[in-house]
Order: sequence, then C-alpha cells, then structure tokens
Amino acid sequence: MRPTATRAELTDGDLIQLSARQPEAFGSVFDRHATTIHRYLSRRVGTTLADDLTAETFLTAFRSRAAYDTGRPDALPWLYGIAANLLRGHQRAESRQYHALARTGIDLALAGHDDRVSARVDASEQVRALAGALARLNSGQRDVLTLISQAQLSYPEVAEALGIPIGTVRSRLHSARERLRHALPDLTNGSDDE
Repeated sequence: MRPTATRAELTDGDLIQLSARQPEAFGSVFDRHATTIHRYLSRRVGTTLADDLTAETFLTAFRSRAAYDTGRPDALPWLYGIAANLLRGHQRAESRQYHALARTGIDLALAGHDDRVSARVDASEQVRALAGALARLNSGQRDVLTLISQAQLSYPEVAEALGIPIGTVRSRLHSARERLRHALPDLTNGSDDE
C-alpha cells in the first residue's frame, strides 16, 4: 500500500488492510461492490430480500475481514462467495418453512398462538391415528414399511435385513400401504405408489 495513495487508488486488499486501523475505510469496499452484489442477489431472490442479504453480506465481510488475503487486490469474488453462502442459508430456511406448511397447513410465519395450538392438536391427532394404523399391520408389513420409510433402506437391503425375497418385500409394502390408505384416507390422499 502506497502511503500517499488516495482511497480511490487503493486496491480492495489495501482498503481491507487499512480498515483494521481505520474501520471506516471498509466503506470504500462497500461503495465499489454493493451495487454488483445487490444485482446478483436481486436476480436470485428479488429486490426486497436482496436488500437484506446485501447488508448481511457486507456485515459478514466486515466482521471477517481479518481473514481476507490482502494480497488479492479485488474483493469481489470473496464477496460473491459470502453472498452465495448467505443465499444458501436463506433457501434452506425457506425450504424448512415450506415443508412445515405442507405438514401442518398453517403458515407459522403468519399464524397466531391459537393457530399454532390448533396445528399441534391436529398433528397430535394424526400421530395417534397413524400409530393405531401401524399397530394394526402384521409384524411383517410393519417391519418392511418402517425399514423403507424410516431407515431409508432399499428393497434389496430390506430383503437382506429380513432374510426374505425382494418379491415378498414388494408384496408386504404394497399391502401395508393399502391398509394405511384405507385406515387413514385423510393422511394418504395424494400419495403415490412405487
């Protein structure tokens, strides 16, 4: 870093190094790259959320600037990496929220306390109904169903685990699904058979 250089002449690496002593110097990195990062995020998630993620990107960068390799003159690739990581985290949270909505039918982000209590009661009733239906399966059907649905074993793995032919696995699974469909029509609507 040249001692007489203006901020405009300094590289991003120089500015990040300077920001260790003068934190306001990091503002120049923001000024150089915020629009580009915001444009990238806007294309992915829309303008409103991009505003928040852009701010979070630069806050994360500011907090972790001591780890930046100041020999790299352009911080834009580093900033893109931070933005992409934040975006992935947001998408995972969004996915979890949609899965919860699909399970309960209640948007927990918008639901009040009464809605959350109602959702828990409904879920509790569904769990009891499912447990009752599982209890009525014969042990062979229950073993196959739980090894496939809970243990995530393949048909050949279930056959090996239980010491039965694959055809028997398929038959028991089909029978178990049919019995569950008849016992729990409200829970199994829309499910597809393999």
